[in-house]
Amino acid sequence: MIRRPALALLLLLLSLATASAHAIEIRISSSALERTLNQQLFNSPDGRYYFRGKPGDGCYAYASDPKVSFKDDRIIIHVKSQAKLGARMGHACLGLDFRTEADVSVVPDAQGEFLGFRDARIEKLSNNKELDFFLVPFLSGKLPQKMRVNVADMVRKLVQTSTQSTGYNIQLTNLKVLSMQVDGDALVVDFDANLTVQ
Repeated sequence: MIRRPALALLLLLLSLATASAHAIEIRISSSALERTLNQQLFNSPDGRYYFRGKPGDGCYAYASDPKVSFKDDRIIIHVKSQAKLGARMGHACLGLDFRTEADVSVVPDAQGEFLGFRDARIEKLSNNKELDFFLVPFLSGKLPQKMRVNVADMVRKLVQTSTQSTGYNIQLTNLKVLSMQVDGDALVVDFDANLTVQ
């Protein structure tokens, strides 16, 4: 005999499966996007992204400490940047130190199963030609490309343990991101998804 809570859940899932498809909405905070950047791009042991050199080199240029905020319809990414540029002399660098902060903004873009970003616009630069030589391609190209997130993979990971936690084997069979837009203090993502329950 099926217990009442299990029967109620089963009926609910069946009614959802037969109803016409409706978009699911998730709200993504700025701190969640910062974690994504740290995992995908600023993932060196010291939390930096090196455009020149590597940890321990005398001459280097890197960005660190990404902060994400929202303004109008754009996502603003603020990074700190530091460089020691010059001639390498053994393990030292004969040159100048630079420290600055820079901002780039992007527009969220739905791309199938992915959250993507386009229209990178540099909002603030260092006004130092040498450092900007490294910052411009990083801010306008590398950073927006690395912020891509596969929503389907995230949902699949969430339902992987569904059998242990609910007693039902739930699988994601299809997901399509329909739209993304900035709404106040969050990135709102609408998507359609198909789940099977066994």
